[in-house]
Amino acid sequence: MTGVTDDHALYARFLRGLAAAPDRPAVRDGDRVLTYAELHEHALRLAGALLDVVGARPKAVGVLAGKSVESYAGILAGLYSGAAVAPLHPDFPVERTRRMLTAADVSVVLADGHGRRVLAEIAASGTDIPVIGVDRPAAGTALDAPLPVAPTDIAYLLFTSGSTGRPKGVPITHASTAHYFRLMDERYDFGPDDVFSQTFDLNFDCAMFDMFCAWGAGASVHPVPATAYLDLPAFLAERRMTVWFSTPSGIVLVRKRGGLTPGSMPTLRWSLFAGEALRGDDAADWQAAAPGSTLENIYGPTELTITVTGHRWSPETSPGLCVNGLAPIGTVHEGHDWLLRTADGEHSDTEGELCITGPQLTSGYLDPDDNEGRFLHHDGRGWYRTGDRVRVLPNGELVYLGRLDSQVQVQGWRVELAEIEHALRSCPGVQDAVAVTRTVEGTTELVTFYTGVPTPQAELAGRLRRVLPSGLLPREYRHVEDFPLNSNRKVDRARLAREAAAIG
Repeated sequence: MTGVTDDHALYARFLRGLAAAPDRPAVRDGDRVLTYAELHEHALRLAGALLDVVGARPKAVGVLAGKSVESYAGILAGLYSGAAVAPLHPDFPVERTRRMLTAADVSVVLADGHGRRVLAEIAASGTDIPVIGVDRPAAGTALDAPLPVAPTDIAYLLFTSGSTGRPKGVPITHASTAHYFRLMDERYDFGPDDVFSQTFDLNFDCAMFDMFCAWGAGASVHPVPATAYLDLPAFLAERRMTVWFSTPSGIVLVRKRGGLTPGSMPTLRWSLFAGEALRGDDAADWQAAAPGSTLENIYGPTELTITVTGHRWSPETSPGLCVNGLAPIGTVHEGHDWLLRTADGEHSDTEGELCITGPQLTSGYLDPDDNEGRFLHHDGRGWYRTGDRVRVLPNGELVYLGRLDSQVQVQGWRVELAEIEHALRSCPGVQDAVAVTRTVEGTTELVTFYTGVPTPQAELAGRLRRVLPSGLLPREYRHVEDFPLNSNRKVDRARLAREAAAIG
């Protein structure tokens, strides 16, 4: 490997925080705190164990654990070993996890107790991968320092929804993350006194923002438990939290609990939202509750390294820029080019599918067969087709209008409706299925219609729970004799969506 330095490595962000604040907290989970020095030493021990188990530098390391101080050490350990890290969720269906481990070609897994039980089930089905307890003392010799990596080496692997029910693996390189976090350093004034929320699960790319923006500044990361939403202002005050990042659904949840009163969150300096469309009314309410914070709507698919646009909310001007009540997504990051593509493949100066190319773009999915229809070649370069329809505002910013296809955001997760339909069709007695969405108090919910044998909703939900993450389970299962058809003799999805809204 030639031309290798540490500057571009994703773990260099943590080393920067370590040098600046070795005795300050790097992560706090409840009452458990690890300083930068303690987290570093734990990660070096785990990284040494990884190399001992594999006998060489691992190709990919899975981290199958919930959000805990050990999980963060596991992610760092995978990076320190020079491997690509694949964060996985222990509550996902066993078969889904097995497929992701296989697709990522994981050499060894760092797992907590829950993760080890999942891996035992996977091993019983014939897929046996070496396991190291991330919550146990690591055996073997600790590394003296992280192993060097090249810019083109993969930093992490994440999985998005696939229409066949098979998740699509997205590799992101150290070069892509280096470009991204350089821009984040320029955009934000994060420092060692900041306290970051961690609302996202670790297999969600926005979790990388929290970790490595915080660690690059010598700040601390605090996982947010579900109970915190019962009284979020009190939680923020107790932690003296300064940086909040969540999906816009978080705003709806806090409002339901009475937490969005004016001035209720005075410690926040930054309020960031991504993963779903942000409503202008929600942004305004949050801004009023956190008047000392700067609020941003940031946007980007996993394939473009966390986020690739941003709009800084202004109470004076932003409401007038909203379209259909949705806040702008802003301008595309420096170093990238973008274009708008019409339904017939032509380019538009005003409205169309957003396509982007640049240094944050993945080279393609782990399985090349998944690339079809998601990437295009133009001007000798590869572009990612986001599938999102956007409009150019008079000030040059972009505003999101909706999906071009059946891919939707549910609780921050991107999912193909075809995947939900595929899963439901696999249930006994179900002949055909259609999934649509409805909005209830600003939150997107899935509703399914199916033909075949009428089946209790609980039974269908139980079967889908075996193959889908709990956050993607439909809220309703409606039996119909036949699907309505439109004038083109296609299933009238718009009519079903209206019916779903009516029963909500």
